Amino acid sequence: MIEFPEAEIIKCGAVELEVFQAGHGGLPVLLAHGWPEHAFSWRYQIPALVEHGYHVIVPNQRGYGSSSSPAEVEAYDCQNLTSDHIALLDVLGVDKAVFVGHDWGALVVWYQPLLNPDRVLGVANLSVPFLPKFPADPVTLMEQANGPDFYIVHFNRQPGVAAAAFAANTKRFLTNMYRTKFWHETDEKEPSGMTIVDMARIDLHRGELMMSEEELEVFVAAFQSSGFEGPCNWYRNFTRNWELTADIEFKVEHPALMIYGEHDMVRPVDMSGTVSDLEVHTLECGHWIQQEKPNETNGILVDWLNRRMKPLY
Repeated sequence: MIEFPEAEIIKCGAVELEVFQAGHGGLPVLLAHGWPEHAFSWRYQIPALVEHGYHVIVPNQRGYGSSSSPAEVEAYDCQNLTSDHIALLDVLGVDKAVFVGHDWGALVVWYQPLLNPDRVLGVANLSVPFLPKFPADPVTLMEQANGPDFYIVHFNRQPGVAAAAFAANTKRFLTNMYRTKFWHETDEKEPSGMTIVDMARIDLHRGELMMSEEELEVFVAAFQSSGFEGPCNWYRNFTRNWELTADIEFKVEHPALMIYGEHDMVRPVDMSGTVSDLEVHTLECGHWIQQEKPNETNGILVDWLNRRMKPLY
């Protein structure tokens, strides 16, 4: 298994974050993981970035790993999540950084140039594009479009139910989630009407596990310790985030990189009117882009950083 940096617990404002660092002294690059993940999801990117002279900063975000996990739902809104990153940079004596995110980490990273533009050199995101401002309450719109069993709606309308099911069946849930190559199969692998809670109750047997069993145990152990309530609370702030950013122009002026997975359930969107300086790539993989295609991800990311970010630092 690839060597991973030692953890540090760093006080960042109101919370403590479990942080992994490598390559001190170069241009700072902060890597933000998604749901339901861990800083360990960036294990393939850290050595590649260090090799090219970057200072890599990888926090377990609030609610994950050994980082603080506040009980209040609103503690996981976009202002708190972005402020954690800024407070971490302050503690480390970093003025500006490149922010890189995947999944929910990408959503947080997209908020950074909107909320803290003077601390951002550029942003690079995987899977989740920059979304336009919702015209109405996003959870209501998702419920109207996808029904009550859509996972984001479920987390909001039935708080605690999914988190308890995931915690009771952590390894099964993560084994079902961390899959790849299922798009090659022609037979139906998911029962009709399956909900997010079923991901913890049945064995899907679709595709293949996209990591080794040893690597899976890192994630399993982390969630067996932290639980899933905090991570699920991120989703319970979609409406609050929409309200908090009502008066903010949704436009990113900083240099931006976007990497999609061709078979990801998250589909590309046209960002030409909202992200002014954007470079886009698509890889032959699913949702877990940097873990499914580490070499290709590293090549794209390092090339963009070298071309676009180093001259600004």
